[in-house]
Amino acid sequence: MEKAIPRPEYPRPQMVRSQWMNLNGPWEFEMDFGSSGRQRRWFESASFTKKIVVPFCPESRLSGIGYTDFMPTVWYRREVSLPEQWREGGRVLLHIGACDYHTEVWVNGQSVGTHSGGYVSFSFDITDQLKGRDDVLVICADDHPRSRQQPAGKQSLSYYSEGCFYTRTTGIWQTVWLEWVPDTYIRAIRLTPDLEAGCLYMEAECASAHGRVLKAEAFLQGKPMGKTELTVVGTQAKGRLELAKVLPWGPGSPTLYDLCLELGEDRVESYFGMRSIAYHDRKFYLNGKPVFQRLVLDQGFYPDGIYTAPDEEELVGDIRRSMDMGFNGARLHEKIFEPRFLYHCDRMGYLVWGEHGNWGLDLSRPEAWRGFLPEWLETVRRDYSHPSIVGWCPLNETQGDQDPQLVNMLYEMTKAVDSTRPFIDASGWTHVRSDLWDCHDYDQNPETFRERYRTERADCPFVSEYGGIWWDPEQSENGWGYGDRPRTEEEFIERYRGLTEALLDNEGITGFCYTQLTDVEQEVNGLYTYDRRPKFDPAVLRAITSRKAAIEE
Repeated sequence: MEKAIPRPEYPRPQMVRSQWMNLNGPWEFEMDFGSSGRQRRWFESASFTKKIVVPFCPESRLSGIGYTDFMPTVWYRREVSLPEQWREGGRVLLHIGACDYHTEVWVNGQSVGTHSGGYVSFSFDITDQLKGRDDVLVICADDHPRSRQQPAGKQSLSYYSEGCFYTRTTGIWQTVWLEWVPDTYIRAIRLTPDLEAGCLYMEAECASAHGRVLKAEAFLQGKPMGKTELTVVGTQAKGRLELAKVLPWGPGSPTLYDLCLELGEDRVESYFGMRSIAYHDRKFYLNGKPVFQRLVLDQGFYPDGIYTAPDEEELVGDIRRSMDMGFNGARLHEKIFEPRFLYHCDRMGYLVWGEHGNWGLDLSRPEAWRGFLPEWLETVRRDYSHPSIVGWCPLNETQGDQDPQLVNMLYEMTKAVDSTRPFIDASGWTHVRSDLWDCHDYDQNPETFRERYRTERADCPFVSEYGGIWWDPEQSENGWGYGDRPRTEEEFIERYRGLTEALLDNEGITGFCYTQLTDVEQEVNGLYTYDRRPKFDPAVLRAITSRKAAIEE
């Protein structure tokens, strides 16, 4: 009996088409320690010697490889046969959800493109290289995190995981899939809600469509809410869609509208949420009302899949676990999360801040920015339309000798792509230019912690890392956490209560982020263990976390 395809769900929920093929599952695999495979023309090889389960990285147990030393280059090979109807015209696109770090793809021995960046999605039109039957796809990934020229996030630069650095991810770690589109099709969409005006602004990038009409219609629970037609000029179609009924999106009421787009034969299903976000007067406003952001640090690591959730249930599970303890959102920390996770944030009313994985990158070197800025802008463009994303924070705890002009440019470039969301340049320490300033504080004494935010830190409205209380039910010898360990569960809960209430009671604080949702490998300051078992009664922590804040009406 053939095994089920891992991670079978459609990987791009905001732009769904019916004609697609999931390529997850067994691929042939090779490790290329000398990075000589291109010279040896492995892209023309008849076979590779190992097997790997995509989309899991070779370091993970779920991949079937489980090799955790450095792999400078890895290769993947698979034969595919297209559906009969795909061979009768149109275009075939190969999509890769994420592949760390520099990727090149060959189809039947011909290179179809390259991409640099280990976190964001990319695709290639492979139509002209296909035969239709027994086509051979070869993917090569080069990964050199110790070069300090590529973002690596929390991936360890040493052989062992240590402290807050964990097992690396090399090569493919999100879904690989094929998609059929007609010759005239929609490449990308950008949706901007205007809550006060009761309309949705739409922008679509289209292929081979100049002069054609793009039709758009919105629905709410199956009922028509409005429609419009936009003319494509060059490659762009822009316009607005008036809504008959406007219901805001937010925590507790995550109303989503369905959106159907048609361009000739191309039909795309999407969705959007109507909400406004702003930061002013030291308060964060959602839909015109101040909301206290009760965030938790989510690093997106999994015991068996490392960067990749074993199944969709675990994506939903982490959001539910967070909400069960009273949080209304998360900092998606040192990692660009997959669109499927953001979809569940959208539908569950979960507030998130988008980050990049800048650790491992030497920001004092101009070369490092070549690997950072392009992927960051790809990320902002890809995830722009998700209502759950309420802010951008590309950098975290940056070094003192970073180039301030480059950080300023990062602000300008992000705002040029997205002027709708608040922006924090570098969370925690070294700010250059931000819409709001945040700080990190792991003081374990609730009294001194409370006093500091009444006095010397009164200018910090967003405490984006605090807590990190060390609690290890297993009492492992190599455990790591912040500060001293509480002696009992009761002592932990009282410390959590004291630190959290110090921020909730402060009229100058607009939000916090507790470190962290789960343990990650040897780091044991999660509210859940690494295998997602609660360390404490969620209802007890929920009562503390969800208590009304001073800024809330």
